[in-house]
Amino acid sequence: MTATAARATAGKIAEAVARLEGLRPATVIAPEIGWLPVDLSGGAVDLSPELVEVRVIATRLPLPPLLAQAEKSVRHVLAGTEWARARLRLVVTDLDGAAFA
Repeated sequence: MTATAARATAGKIAEAVARLEGLRPATVIAPEIGWLPVDLSGGAVDLSPELVEVRVIATRLPLPPLLAQAEKSVRHVLAGTEWARARLRLVVTDLDGAAFA
């Protein structure tokens, strides 16, 4: 695994999650500093040969259909990469207040 490939894949995973209605990557980067050139995954994605972990924040409920959609999107990104056969763990780190509206 090269650091460049891992960083690029993590960014693609974060982008895929960000496109989903009801979920967003749980990044440590504040969205207000979008002008700062940073890695989009912002710490939301960890890649290892055995496990891909993606941390998300839910902005809608119920969670099961959102997580199923996220799994499908992430698996699509991983297809053809060295992480294609890794276990996938989706971790909901927070529920946005909008999820209860």
